[in-house]
Amino acid sequence: MSEDARRGEDEERGPGGEHHMFVVMEELLEKLKILDYEEEVLAKHNMKAMSRHYFVSSPYVASNPGEQFFLFTVIASWLINAAGRPFPPPQEDDEPYATVSNILAELRAFGVKVDFPPTKLKAGCGEHVCFVLDRLAEQALKKRGFTFRRPAYPAEAAEEESVMEDDAELTLSKVEEDMIEEPDEEEEHIMDLDALKARTNHSELDQSSKPEAILESSVDAAEWALEVERVLPQLKVTIRTDNKDWRIHLDQMHQHRDGITASLKETKGYLDKLQEDLGKTLEKVNSREKYINTQLEPLIQEYRTAQAKLSQARELYQQASGGVTEKTRLLAEVSEELEEVKQEMEEKGSSMSDGAPVVKIRQSLTKLGQEVVQMDVRIGVVEHTLLQAKLREKNNMTRDMHATSLPEPALQPYS
Repeated sequence: MSEDARRGEDEERGPGGEHHMFVVMEELLEKLKILDYEEEVLAKHNMKAMSRHYFVSSPYVASNPGEQFFLFTVIASWLINAAGRPFPPPQEDDEPYATVSNILAELRAFGVKVDFPPTKLKAGCGEHVCFVLDRLAEQALKKRGFTFRRPAYPAEAAEEESVMEDDAELTLSKVEEDMIEEPDEEEEHIMDLDALKARTNHSELDQSSKPEAILESSVDAAEWALEVERVLPQLKVTIRTDNKDWRIHLDQMHQHRDGITASLKETKGYLDKLQEDLGKTLEKVNSREKYINTQLEPLIQEYRTAQAKLSQARELYQQASGGVTEKTRLLAEVSEELEEVKQEMEEKGSSMSDGAPVVKIRQSLTKLGQEVVQMDVRIGVVEHTLLQAKLREKNNMTRDMHATSLPEPALQPYS
């Protein structure tokens, strides 16, 4: 998210939107302490305790993305298991995108609406990280049956209303109490208020009765002045002021207003002078810019012409390079065909110059002659055997014929 978009979201949420995640993080830390995460998470992984704003993304808070992301995944997996759903603990070699996607899937399974992509959690800090952990912590607390209740304040006894005395107003009773509370060593400087009151009443009575003649003082003026100087320190009355009094606040407001007005006059002069200097500097910069533009106009025109020629040369180069590429492809095909023809010619030449087939033919002819000789011998043996069999059969037939022809003369009678 860009800085302008983030500023726009903060303006839509109100002036306190950018500080909302600080409050969420503090509430999350309290929920984790209730769930005893220090013993079940930090102690097992040998980690330090989190600060109040550990997962807050702010330029005023130190950040360590790798450590924050790993601790976020560890706490999220522990909270999911504590909420009653099995979730394997993350490992350092796991894919970050897959891990945060699984965490958001488990959060949706609890019925929480998630309207941001998983990439918002890869930084390991920020508003979305605090939101996910806070919702998982609520599910874990709900699983354990823990609920937040309203605090029960003890009943206080009704106090009697007392009217606060204003120390800024000088009353005779207040002066009397202050005089009584002063130490004994200053009693010689305390005014006799009773005598003062009686003298005041007496003077009022005297004023009521008009004198018949003009009163003239018989006291020397120099002695009267000396007496006034001597008694003057004893006539001072110290009034204790209260800082919570509205009159003090009003005086302070007037003083601050006068100070701001005086500072504003002085600062306004400096700011007017600064504005005038800045205006003059801007005018100088504008005039200098115009002068430089007029001086560089021919060079700019030459640069534009050279740029146009360069673009044309690039187009020609691209066209030529396209033709070269096509011809290179054709050359590769022709080279491949040439290699095939050379291979075939080498095979035929090697077969023509090689005498191995002739040797094989000769060996075959020799072997064939030997086999013919052996066959002739076998044929001769077979003919000899057949001839003997025929002769034997002929002898047998001759013997049989002789045997049948011999007894006939013996059957004739003697003469």
